[in-house]
Amino acid sequence: METLGVLLLHPVNAYLEQELDRRFRLIRLWDAPPDGSAEFLRANASAIRAVVAYPGYSALAALIDALPSLEIVVSFSVGIDHVDLPKCRERGIRVTNTPDVLTDDVADLAVGLAVAALRRIPQADRFVRAGLWKAKGDYALTTRVGFLLWN
Repeated sequence: METLGVLLLHPVNAYLEQELDRRFRLIRLWDAPPDGSAEFLRANASAIRAVVAYPGYSALAALIDALPSLEIVVSFSVGIDHVDLPKCRERGIRVTNTPDVLTDDVADLAVGLAVAALRRIPQADRFVRAGLWKAKGDYALTTRVGFLLWN
């Protein structure tokens, strides 16, 4: 059985790379000699059936054309503007991304940061940790915060 060749355009976290390496033949673009990435790709082109793209490390037409066995481009992000979609469509190459995986968490964090900024929570934390509440009394919050939330 042939192992599926996966081209990583950019380093990923160590755990993910280890898991991918267990399942696939990983081809790391950064292993190419500094001036030899074209030759490196030519040498591995027939084995590469998947590309893991990342913003700033694009799957553009030149790369796609250099990989005759390419079947899928995986965007390691929500966006896909770093992938040449018309070229993928022309070649019948699937494109995937990670939509909505962080949407709720980003919204929660944005609300949390807004409350922290408006209520000066980091400053209040430093006030308490420095023991100033003993000498100066309560920390003045200064503002009232309200949110209109709907789903």
